[in-house]
Amino acid sequence: MADYFVHESCYIDNDVTISDNTKIWHFCHILPNTTIGKNCSFGQNCVVGPNVTIGNGVKAQNNISIYEGVEIEDDVFLGPSCVFTNVINPRAFIQRKEEFKKTLLKRGCSIGANATIVCGVTIGEYALIGSGAVVNRDVKPYALMVGVPARQIGWVGKSGNTLKFNKDGIATDSDNCRYAIIDENLKEI
Repeated sequence: MADYFVHESCYIDNDVTISDNTKIWHFCHILPNTTIGKNCSFGQNCVVGPNVTIGNGVKAQNNISIYEGVEIEDDVFLGPSCVFTNVINPRAFIQRKEEFKKTLLKRGCSIGANATIVCGVTIGEYALIGSGAVVNRDVKPYALMVGVPARQIGWVGKSGNTLKFNKDGIATDSDNCRYAIIDENLKEI
């Protein structure tokens, strides 16, 4: 049996898997067929599911709804009140559940407070989405994205720091990882 914490004000539906050392705080609702990995944290007022898979080490701040169609890999950070969608053209009077589009957040990426992630995109490993940005297309690994719509303004390392490149095209992050741009993509070297 997994050892996790769920605040008494939460609702956990049937067929939910919550792994060890995960904490789910005030007023959250976890819907059916949702799997949450180890060492995760969900701030107050989060809704997850149904049919959502969340990896290990994910940190979801307050006021986030993670809808069906969203898949989150390990070590992802979700800033307060960030928004996910799952249908491109929603209407209150038309059911479009068969049109849900997959949104994939790859390992280690971070989504800033109040950012909006339009369904159907993939956010690459260790990418950083600035607060308030609106992401409506795929994001490269390590990309630094800001604005409405989001546009790339630079690169970040695994630590989340903006990278500065020397005359040889090499950047060294604060954790001593070294990076270069190869074929228009950032690669750890």
